[in-house]
Amino acid sequence: MSGNAAALALSQAIGAQAIGLQPGDAAPADAAPTWRDRLASLDLVPDLGDNIGSAEWWRGLATLTLLCGSAIATFPGMKPLQIGGAPVLDAADFNEARAQMIVPLAFGGDSGRHMAATDAVRPLTSTPERPQIELTATLARGDSFARLLERSGVGRDEARLLADQVGSAVPLGDIAPGTRVNLVLGRRAARTMPRPVEALAMRARFDLRIEIERIDGRLVMRRIPIAVDTTPLRIRGRVGDSLYRAARAAGAPPEAIQAYLRVISKQISVGRDIRASDEFDIIVDYRRAETGESETGKLLYAGLIRDGKSKLSMLEWTKDGRRQWFEASGVGQQRGGMVRPTNGRVTSTYGMRRHPILGYRRMHSGIDFGGGYGAPIYAVTDGTVAMAGRNGGYGNYVRLNHGGGLGTGYGHMSRIAVRAGQRVSRGQVIGYIGSTGLSTGPHLHYELYRNGRAVNPSSVSFVTRAQLEGRELSAFRARIRTLTAIAPGAALKPIAPKQAETPMLGSLADVAAKRAEGSAP
Repeated sequence: MSGNAAALALSQAIGAQAIGLQPGDAAPADAAPTWRDRLASLDLVPDLGDNIGSAEWWRGLATLTLLCGSAIATFPGMKPLQIGGAPVLDAADFNEARAQMIVPLAFGGDSGRHMAATDAVRPLTSTPERPQIELTATLARGDSFARLLERSGVGRDEARLLADQVGSAVPLGDIAPGTRVNLVLGRRAARTMPRPVEALAMRARFDLRIEIERIDGRLVMRRIPIAVDTTPLRIRGRVGDSLYRAARAAGAPPEAIQAYLRVISKQISVGRDIRASDEFDIIVDYRRAETGESETGKLLYAGLIRDGKSKLSMLEWTKDGRRQWFEASGVGQQRGGMVRPTNGRVTSTYGMRRHPILGYRRMHSGIDFGGGYGAPIYAVTDGTVAMAGRNGGYGNYVRLNHGGGLGTGYGHMSRIAVRAGQRVSRGQVIGYIGSTGLSTGPHLHYELYRNGRAVNPSSVSFVTRAQLEGRELSAFRARIRTLTAIAPGAALKPIAPKQAETPMLGSLADVAAKRAEGSAP
């Protein structure tokens, strides 16, 4: 009446026969549903996520359980499928197939066709040996030259003879590990005897080659000197964005660049004081042989140039038996502060205390450092050994004089590693921790003296700086002028080849050819 409309589909209409009515009859208001109606309205698969615990939910669970049980009960199982395999070859077919294979040598390499021996084949009583053997042996670190020859098949007596011959030309200890020795071993009289050496060739030293050849039954040695250019290698270039990358691009070895940075960092700040327009000046020890090999040694000179003038000039020099870097003015690098005399912790400080053995209070004139028995004890700075030996309650005792009225003492050592009058450097081991003298356990008693009187070791910090004077300073500056006079890249100029003695053994082919010609009719 309000103008609403409803629409019904024919599929939603219930026929009169479904409710038991004849055409034209009215449906009763309280008609009971039939079993078909109940079965049609029964929902066997309800949503198990809804109305959990209700009768409808339990009916759905029962349906699910029944279906799963039925599926499991009727599962036929899985079995591998049987297929036909490759036919098995009999012995004849297998041998025929193997004859056409290529088997790797690592697995025997025994494929192919094999024929039986004929009547022309005669068995050998012994296998013939090679007339000569060419081999190369390498000297290992810690090895001896004679043992190297013995391992290569040379007899003991002949190996010692060869070692003596080589030792007469160059000390055997100077032969660098990794040196390659070329050998030619000749025919031996019996299998139980070692093969004789027919020829030997080696680079005994960077500037020396040695060749030994058997002539008329005697081993004759030849020394072949090799021309070597020892001009130091000088490398200069603009710093730019990175000093390290610029030096590497200029050809400087990484080890030399690292040493250069360590040296100049003691004088200036590499990050703040170096400009992109500055030039680095690196000179390293360099050797180059006429055969083409080269060796780069340690850093000799470190310089920095700014606006065409030298801003920094450092040269390594020996002063009082110790090598250190000096400025062009002759002033060495400053070394400040004492090093710890040992790595142990401090167990007793300077001042009054109750003595652990004597039992009364008295002055403790030093610092005690704990440590394991035998731990090393170091000199806190450079000095000279004034005393080294037994000293009453100190036990084994070392006293060092450092100049300027300063000295240090080290007590209760288990063993002393220096002698009186010896000069020691900062950080050098002078003894080992012990418990000698008046001591309750292994430790170091360390004292500091000023003008002969013990003072608190924590109150003094040593600063040392070497200074060159007189002739030593003149020689130092002359060395700087010599190095800086070298033109960059001068060490890379070609070396005039030297006329070598002939024949050279090289790969020992000459010796092999000579032996072959001598045995030919």
